[in-house]
Amino acid sequence: MGSDYLRRILTARVYDVAQETPLEAAKGLSQRLTNRILLKREDMQPVFSFKLRGAYNKMAHLNRDQLAKGVIAASAGNHAQGVALSARRLGCRAVIVMPVTTPAVKIDAVRALGGEVVLQGDSYSDAYAHALKLQQSQGLTFVHPFDDPDVIAGQGTIAMELLAQYQDPIDAVFVAIGGGGLIAGIAAYLKQVRPEIRVIGVQMTDSDAMSQSLKAGQRVVLSEVGLFSDGTAVKQVGEETFRLCQKYVDEIVLVDTDAVCAAIKDVFEDSRAILEPAGALSIAGMKSWVQQQACQNKTLVAIACGANMNFDRLRFVSERAEIGEQREAVFAVTIPEERGSFKRFCASVGNRNVTEFNYRIADAHAAHIYVGIQIRNRSEAHQIAADFESAGFKTLDLTDDELGKLHLRHMVGGRSALAKKERLFR
Repeated sequence: MGSDYLRRILTARVYDVAQETPLEAAKGLSQRLTNRILLKREDMQPVFSFKLRGAYNKMAHLNRDQLAKGVIAASAGNHAQGVALSARRLGCRAVIVMPVTTPAVKIDAVRALGGEVVLQGDSYSDAYAHALKLQQSQGLTFVHPFDDPDVIAGQGTIAMELLAQYQDPIDAVFVAIGGGGLIAGIAAYLKQVRPEIRVIGVQMTDSDAMSQSLKAGQRVVLSEVGLFSDGTAVKQVGEETFRLCQKYVDEIVLVDTDAVCAAIKDVFEDSRAILEPAGALSIAGMKSWVQQQACQNKTLVAIACGANMNFDRLRFVSERAEIGEQREAVFAVTIPEERGSFKRFCASVGNRNVTEFNYRIADAHAAHIYVGIQIRNRSEAHQIAADFESAGFKTLDLTDDELGKLHLRHMVGGRSALAKKERLFR
């Protein structure tokens, strides 16, 4: 079966729409991680994602009758654009079922490519179920986002390009995993041609269906998934992709939201490109793996697989990037409402840089402070918390608390009934 995928990849029809993307050295990351870091820039495809490779390869293998009737897909983003562009190139109808929660920018992008958008349901699962109904009633061909041999082979052409672009030894390739189509195709090719290269998958801690499935020895269904990396938010991986990952993938690294935000910033600083969360997932995993392994002077490749970032997410990313790099700690501190207590608080902070500060009197006896402080490493955050406690302040370290970082900063502040003769300065 491995040789069959090798043949499929070598003969895949992707270059009618896809481009051979550059393999670029990430100089800043390489220097910081003391390894040679290369980025395969799939974010530079016409639809800013690798997805059109698999979509077009699948559709290019359809017969005339199938193309005449048209295709249908369910997607909340990149796969939809890949199918729409492929349909325009092949001159066939494309119906794309998208959740009603899909951002307008992605809906508009699909329509601009000629796709017929149908909005249905609140999640991908709802859209998928509706797409299957339309497929049956209208005689359309379903283009699966990941669990299809032709789709997998199309994605595998990335590995074919990679080895043609870089003939020197490669120690590991890092690939984001959602449903598994991308890593399945890349791993199937690499392990046939260069089996010594480690293939390492990367998933979000709150969307780790493939990791859990490999541990269980069978596909599992997650009850819920995180939505920050929406491009990899899949509750159940594909049947074929699971089989290929069992056979070819060496390991999986899990990372959190802060690590992905830091990776987005890393790529921006090196290239001025802004990756979407799923696109930066491989870089985040690579950084975590390098730290865990304490390796140096290795050649590591990360697949930068997409850049369809919603603009309104950029503020959130910038706020969380410092935490992801372990350069900021966040605390909720309660101090007594009495003379000298704020001075003691400042003394506990010392000469460290304050990155965020919210203060509000709560009642006649206490005031709440939400503070972000620049740190050199995680152990310094523990020391700061200990200093606050020693000063007599009740302290919560929110650095690793997702709910606290998202919501608590907005709960400190506002008008207080006790602040009757208050003047505001800016």
